[in-house]
Amino acid sequence: MKGSVIIATAAIGALAVAGCGSSGGSSASGGSSSSPKSCVASIGMEGPLTGPVAVLGQEQLHFAQLALSMDNKANKTKISIVQGDTQLTPSIATTVTQQFTSNSKIVAVVGPAGSQEVEAIGPLMGRAGLAFMSGSATNATLTTGKYPTFFRVVSNDSVQGPQDAHYIISHLHPKSLMIVDDQEAYSTGLVSAMVPVFTAAGIKVDHESVSQKLTDFSSLVAKVTPATTVVVLPWQVASNAQQFGRNLAQQHKNAVIFGTDGLYSPGTFTISGSYVSSFGPDIRAIPADASIVAAASAKYPSFGTFGPPTFAATHVIDEAIAAVCKAGQTPSRSNVLAAIKKTNEPTSILGQPISFSSHGELVNGKFFLFKIDSAGKYHLIPG
Repeated sequence: MKGSVIIATAAIGALAVAGCGSSGGSSASGGSSSSPKSCVASIGMEGPLTGPVAVLGQEQLHFAQLALSMDNKANKTKISIVQGDTQLTPSIATTVTQQFTSNSKIVAVVGPAGSQEVEAIGPLMGRAGLAFMSGSATNATLTTGKYPTFFRVVSNDSVQGPQDAHYIISHLHPKSLMIVDDQEAYSTGLVSAMVPVFTAAGIKVDHESVSQKLTDFSSLVAKVTPATTVVVLPWQVASNAQQFGRNLAQQHKNAVIFGTDGLYSPGTFTISGSYVSSFGPDIRAIPADASIVAAASAKYPSFGTFGPPTFAATHVIDEAIAAVCKAGQTPSRSNVLAAIKKTNEPTSILGQPISFSSHGELVNGKFFLFKIDSAGKYHLIPG
């Protein structure tokens, strides 16, 4: 990400010994109505809790904690979270993961947030047999089978990229556009999925590349010609896109910005007329989520689309641990991983079912599109 980075290690606190006793008679599927006498376990949570995108990481942490609180109450479990601050930086995520994998009390991990982090830690998690589940890592290559303990509750770039590209072609009708990657796996993956669609439609594409650390885009904006009516920014840092929009205005250029997941940040990215595609819905518009929205808003009123998928990921892991305990087993990395693979939730906080392919991919995932009005508010585009 951009800006100066404060190096931080995972906050490894005192942990309870993972284990549970059963009242007997429960099945491995968790189908028994009996409740375990004790079901104690710890899970890790990796996210950018400080640094330039801490607002997103803190939202994810808040929703993970909310899911844990609700699930512990519903399942009579005693699951705790060990926090690991990655700052969306692969090297820091690697350090956090080494600490998590060496801590035998941690039976599964929520996160990390970024695709580049998953690429860095995937082999470590695999060797440790430790399940980890992201609510925001969307690079399509992550679920090809190379990371056997990885899962995600959001769809991938191979869905989002073409979907966004076709919308741009059909509704914004550009003859020429600029697309700018930020040199990270998430961004380059989306660019790779979108550019072929644009070129097949006969659109002239100017593909640029900048570092996430860049904060003045004047020279890049200077390349936006009068014929360039759309600029696609598959970025992770919303403040960078906001600055890009300011630079466009300063140079009196009217290209429409079309952003992706990381740009969904009301209060940070507010350029009027821009579009943002996101892996998560606005759960305020889902009637069944009213109680969760109320609970979340009480402590974190300005949340966006990053928290709810992390809630969903945490809930899946919590339910897997509860199922293990109901089966009369002590939660371990192997039996929790096996239980996660069997996940088949008919509905979720995201307004869709959750189950996984053999490589940890969310089955039938989808994306959501929003447009920003003159007041900086985000509006869901139906369909």
